Amino acid sequence: MADRFTSTLHHLVDAVDAHADRLLAAHHGDLTFSQLVFLAVLEDTQPQDVTRLAACLGVSKAAVSKRVPGLVARGLVRAEPDPANARRVVLSLTEAGARLARDAGDLLDRELTALFAGVPGVDVARTHADLQAMLAAVPTTAPGR
Repeated sequence: MADRFTSTLHHLVDAVDAHADRLLAAHHGDLTFSQLVFLAVLEDTQPQDVTRLAACLGVSKAAVSKRVPGLVARGLVRAEPDPANARRVVLSLTEAGARLARDAGDLLDRELTALFAGVPGVDVARTHADLQAMLAAVPTTAPGR
């Protein structure tokens, strides 16, 4: 299985995630790549309730709920009750959260683009376009549904 496209893609994603964690640790302290993804997705969809944010992230509602208190305590996320539904919590980024998401995202884009631009035969812009096209081609529902 080591020489299959799916295996290589999986290993690449794992390696990039680990490299991103190291870059973020060096430049943004205890921010992890998964926390940055949380902040970036929230930034793109805010304000957002926990259930919808979980769907956007592809994780459970419990996983989002577990992460929120730490991000609120760090002053990166605001969690407020929905005035239309007291059981619903609405999340949004604070100014500090938005700045961190932007700065850390910019750092990773710069560093990873530079890393891959140095690979002979790799066209980073073309690869990015190819990855976007591949992502768009992936079905969002199970076959036959």
